[in-house]
Amino acid sequence: MAAPTATASLNATTYSPGDQMILTVTYGDADTKPVTVTIVVTDAQGNSSAPVKVTAVIDPLTLAVADDSGRTWTRASDNGSVAVYRAVA
Repeated sequence: MAAPTATASLNATTYSPGDQMILTVTYGDADTKPVTVTIVVTDAQGNSSAPVKVTAVIDPLTLAVADDSGRTWTRASDNGSVAVYRAVA
């Protein structure tokens, strides 16, 4: 199994106390597998519904952010491949 990958960047290299820090993390996993399940319902007379599809991800990723000062990072957004976190300097 491949290890997940991540890159991260901050919106600045220097902050004054009270400044907003924005952390952007791009992440992924080459072996995460989506699976599609198709459902068809058939009654006793042989009438069938239209196919319904639902998807799920096997091996989902979890992202954790911490720094060595104990600062709290709050997730602002996460679309499954790019996450944005905010904290106060």
